[in-house]
Amino acid sequence: MLVSEILKEKGGAVFSVAPDITLAAVCGRLESCRVGALMVCDKEQVVGVISERDIVRSIATDGAASLSRPVSDYMTRDVIFADPGESVATVMGRMTDRRIRHLPVMKDGRLAGVISIGDVVKSRVAEATRDAESLRTYIAG
Repeated sequence: MLVSEILKEKGGAVFSVAPDITLAAVCGRLESCRVGALMVCDKEQVVGVISERDIVRSIATDGAASLSRPVSDYMTRDVIFADPGESVATVMGRMTDRRIRHLPVMKDGRLAGVISIGDVVKSRVAEATRDAESLRTYIAG
């Protein structure tokens, strides 16, 4: 299974924020979108990712004052991307090795969507279930 198949199933909606909005506003956007991470975009360019984990770290480091500071102060700048043609197994390994729970997908230099570790696991479970059913059918003749 490929990353493009996950995006086809879940859609290519991407939730993003500008680098100058406050961390408090990011918290509100995470809640309203019901997601665990947002892409930080300057115009059409992805400049970072802000996740719930980043927000917890900001509060642990700088206290409640961090909520009034811009997201650019706390976002993850070293963004790791996926390609739609990559296998789910490949991106699962990358996400596990780097402890990444959200992976933006780039296609032709454009942000095509975001996949989560939950999407990847769901895909792998569905694939294993299909394989098991195929084997059962084959054995049953």
